[in-house]
Amino acid sequence: MTNKYKKTAVLITCGTVMALSGTSIARDYIDVVGSSTVYPFSTVVAETYGKKTGGKTPKIEATGSGGGMKLFCAGNGINTPDITNASRRIKLSEFNKCQKNGVKDIVEVKIGFDGIAIANSKKSAVFDLTRKQLFLALAKKVPGKISGELIDNPHKKWRDIDANLPNTKIEVLGPPPTSGTRDAFAELALEGGCQSFDWIKQIKKDSKAAKKSGDKTAAKKLKRRYKTICHSIREDGAYVEAGENDNLIVEKLKANPKALGVFGFSFLDQNSDVVQGAVIDGVKIDFEAIASGSYPISRPLYFYVKKSHVGKVPGIKQFIAEFTSEDSWGAEGYLTDKGLIPLSDDAREKMSKSANNLVPLDLKSEE
Repeated sequence: MTNKYKKTAVLITCGTVMALSGTSIARDYIDVVGSSTVYPFSTVVAETYGKKTGGKTPKIEATGSGGGMKLFCAGNGINTPDITNASRRIKLSEFNKCQKNGVKDIVEVKIGFDGIAIANSKKSAVFDLTRKQLFLALAKKVPGKISGELIDNPHKKWRDIDANLPNTKIEVLGPPPTSGTRDAFAELALEGGCQSFDWIKQIKKDSKAAKKSGDKTAAKKLKRRYKTICHSIREDGAYVEAGENDNLIVEKLKANPKALGVFGFSFLDQNSDVVQGAVIDGVKIDFEAIASGSYPISRPLYFYVKKSHVGKVPGIKQFIAEFTSEDSWGAEGYLTDKGLIPLSDDAREKMSKSANNLVPLDLKSEE
């Protein structure tokens, strides 16, 4: 474990390290890294697990989904994390890196759903936005007057985009590139607005057509261009990277009623006395809208388990069992009180069986 890893760790309970037979070393606590969005859910499960089993409470670190995957996939040694949380699915590139570094059997557990809130202080009026307006507010480059033309984002105030929006400067506090919330926001919100421009949408269609025809080079080039246009966030101060701590964003919104913040629904739900969610494409963010899929910026949440660590680090199977119990992630479970939107009954039953039987993920077969 590096010094940086030690310094950035958020410890719930720090377990001691114990030597086993020979030269192998194991921990007597579970080591979890990853998503700041999944962090509060993982934390309460860890605390419940500790109380029920009497074992060491797992250590939880909020590194962001990308940062967690990097640590998780670094190798198979006992000095690497056992579990990583993610607010988006593992990428094929991350899966391949895991395989290359010897992390062969990865167990994927989808725990439920979350909505990405675009929120502001309750001292200000509720924002009513479309995904197109979000794209025009935050994209690095936006379409010009001529079809196919891209220009540096000229919009300084919300009213520059639409006369019905507030006459205040565009200032959005959000997560950094290592965050799964940032990835999901770019894919669901910005790309959703980006596709409202027909010529940009056509690039994606052309990429798929090129891939189908067997021209992989052209397909990759078109896909890269499309993603660059739709996912690149401006860097001129309108979007402010506020780190992986979503609670810090909430505090900054309280101090600056004119700013907006981007974070998971659970943080909005837990701070509903001071912040409020924007209406997106005519839909107000709430539990029911996310569960039904009508809220347009919703995403599934996951955690991933290193199967090779089961049996080497005590309690991993019990932790999985607690997380996937009806008392935890069920429709009336304690995680719903924290803002988790549960999977359907059938989906929970299927996922629980897969997780508790430690069925490895075969991502390549899904390509």
